[in-house]
Amino acid sequence: MNSRSPSLAVHDPRRPSLPGRGISRRLSALSSAEQGQNGASVGFVENSITEEIEEIKRYEDFTTIDWVQDAAREQLRRRAKRRANAGFFERHGGLGWRQKLWQSYDAGQAWIVVTLVGAAIGLNAAFLNIVTEWLSDVKLGYCTTAFYLNESFCCWGAENGCDEWHRWSSIWPVNYFLYFMFSILFALTSASLVKSFAPYAAGSGISEIKCIIAGFVMKGFLGFWTLLIKSICLPLAIASGLSVGKEGPSVHYAVCTGNVISRFFDKYKRNAAKTREILSACAAAGVAVAFGSPIGGVLFSLEEMSSYFPLKTMWRSYFCALVATAVLAAMNPFRTGQLVMFQVKYDRSWHFFEIIFYVFIGIFGGLYGAFVIKWNLRAQAFRKRYLTKYAVLEATLLAAGTAVLCYPNMFLRIDMTESMEILFLECEGGHDYDGLCDVKNRWSMVSSLALATVMRTVLVIISYGCKVPAGIFVPSMAIGASFGRMVGILVQALHEAFPQSAFFAACEPDVPCITPGTYAFLGAGAALSGIMHITVSVVVIMFELTGALTYILPTMIVVGVTKAVSDRFSKGGIADRMIWFNGFPFLDNKEEHSFGVPVSQVMTSEVTIIPSSGLDLRGLERVLASSKFQGFPVVEDRTSRTLLGYIGRTELRYAIDRAKKGSFVSPTAKCLFTQPVSTAVRTPSVAAPAVTFDSIASSSGQQLVDFSRFIDPTPLAVHPRLPLETVMELFKKMGPRVILVEYRGRLTGLVTVKDCLKYQFKVEAQETPRDYTAHDDRQEKLWTMISGIADWLADRVNSVSGGKIQLRGRGPSHLASDTQDPRDYLEPIRPSSDQAILEGTENEDIGGMELQDR
Repeated sequence: MNSRSPSLAVHDPRRPSLPGRGISRRLSALSSAEQGQNGASVGFVENSITEEIEEIKRYEDFTTIDWVQDAAREQLRRRAKRRANAGFFERHGGLGWRQKLWQSYDAGQAWIVVTLVGAAIGLNAAFLNIVTEWLSDVKLGYCTTAFYLNESFCCWGAENGCDEWHRWSSIWPVNYFLYFMFSILFALTSASLVKSFAPYAAGSGISEIKCIIAGFVMKGFLGFWTLLIKSICLPLAIASGLSVGKEGPSVHYAVCTGNVISRFFDKYKRNAAKTREILSACAAAGVAVAFGSPIGGVLFSLEEMSSYFPLKTMWRSYFCALVATAVLAAMNPFRTGQLVMFQVKYDRSWHFFEIIFYVFIGIFGGLYGAFVIKWNLRAQAFRKRYLTKYAVLEATLLAAGTAVLCYPNMFLRIDMTESMEILFLECEGGHDYDGLCDVKNRWSMVSSLALATVMRTVLVIISYGCKVPAGIFVPSMAIGASFGRMVGILVQALHEAFPQSAFFAACEPDVPCITPGTYAFLGAGAALSGIMHITVSVVVIMFELTGALTYILPTMIVVGVTKAVSDRFSKGGIADRMIWFNGFPFLDNKEEHSFGVPVSQVMTSEVTIIPSSGLDLRGLERVLASSKFQGFPVVEDRTSRTLLGYIGRTELRYAIDRAKKGSFVSPTAKCLFTQPVSTAVRTPSVAAPAVTFDSIASSSGQQLVDFSRFIDPTPLAVHPRLPLETVMELFKKMGPRVILVEYRGRLTGLVTVKDCLKYQFKVEAQETPRDYTAHDDRQEKLWTMISGIADWLADRVNSVSGGKIQLRGRGPSHLASDTQDPRDYLEPIRPSSDQAILEGTENEDIGGMELQDR
């Protein structure tokens, strides 16, 4: 932004409104090495200072990355590298083989990282698939030949079980009890490990990763412990029977893998923009190994995850997904050549009269997504308000309740991926699970599928969000598959009842006309699209699952109808709503706004400013101590408020600490934030020349300390009358942490992403008012009822045991715990009670996380 326009400003020192400043703002931005002064040595110092500040910023939590400054720092690094190369040529006259080898390695670091990350993701996915299948089957029985084999491996080649696979008992209640106990054990272990070692391993992680890729910093969310605990606890959570899936968390552990591996390479350790490319590629690889769909994974990363996705990132995402799926295929975890269990092939086509039923399935997908999102957010609000201290107990009780309810139902008892595999299959070819294709069992199957659909939906609403690794992709697909199979069976019955009807005239004689498995397949796609609000990637994922080109058009029809219904009844998918629920600073580039107000109505006018001169070191520390903001505008003086630049809180803290390292710097030493054009031009109060830290004299009479090298002399600034929509586009496209607002060189305010979100939610609240008080009252009544049931149960146990077992009063020590997950302390950004439109002068906290981003 180096040219002035009526709305977008970078300050020009030649403007008439700034007479006699005698300051070149560019001089403070350029190192003296770039001006030919002490070239190599000063350039090295500037580089080392930048690296130290970046190392400090790595440990900041819940802050945002300024992508504009990050790009500027990368340009400085590249210029320093070119100067170093030029100096090498002057000294040695050419490059030796070591230098050429190092340059080749440096240029190929990206492909080395992508290859290593893809291979690691593929290996981890194969391991998780094998472990998950064994843990899921061990609840039902064991293999007599080798205990470590699951049922499919134990009965390899057999269609309907084998003698080597034994149930735990021939008595049905005993199997029921053992199934129940295994579910409790797995859930208890998973929740305990997550709480004790890596709270961030809970949940899906997709909404947080979207924010991290956009520039939000969540320390530890992509760390090694999160990767390890998520990989261990995910199979346990799936095998516990909770209505959660592993496909969403696979994106999280894939991105963790990329972050951990890339930290071993200097290029990615110090450059957030390059790390963002790797994280986007890892998200694609995570979806690729989850669904066996490398192209679908790339499109998912493009459509859902990444706010910035250039062509270079797309190619690296494709390559990472390719390596990950290739390694997974080489591992062949199912020994069938399939990448995922529910891959299927269809050899029959569809008929145009079926489009009516496809539309019906699409409507169901949209309504399902809107219903689950609405009620899951309410369940999440209740969980955050009342159950954060009982995370382990909650997950254990949910698993116990799920086991009790699901075991009697044939479609809920087995693993969700296995149930989808069964529901997707055609009836011909000997594929019949417990009489699913038997005409005599048709209506009982319809009842079981309808019950499974309703029960699984309720369980997903209350389970998604508990403190275990939990995804919502496969549970939603399982719900859609059971509903779709039910519709397919009903359509098949309708055709058999009226085979000569003109409606079924397209059916060929002596050939099965209706394939219920395809309805299950389309229902799974509809539910996935409805819950996530994604379209193109769903079509490609479902195509890669089946390999059937003939079902591309039905899938597109179903997903299109689902998208239309979803947009009508809800705003954004579950990941987008979770971002809002947690109060993360994220502007969705898929949304379009029309507010019709200038940025001056949204900006913060009361800004903590720093004058360019006259402030002593002690006063500067008081400014830091009394303010939470992440940066401060630098002005010429407090009266004129002529904007000179911007300095971040980290840079200012670093500069003060660096100055105080020398005991000779007095607390009353004056601080300068601009550098005079000539040191001969001084104000009368100057007793000694301004100095930098590397040239400080060892005299105790030092009066001036120069902070000019730490400020950004060309911050992004806009005119007060610039439309708010344009400012939001600047945040989305360029990614600055803050945008200053100035009028004729005078600072009038600043605006951040949080300011934009506050205004957006207040406008939405005014258009569609909501009464949160009634909702909170209902939650309070529900908690009172749950507490009463718990007290009654404690009394009964105490009475039956004769006082030997005391549950009342022991809850806080045995069942309650202080949660360590920082997300439990975040709140959605809600409008204030009066729902007034923000005028830019308020200084209120309307909920949500204090981002400290100004």
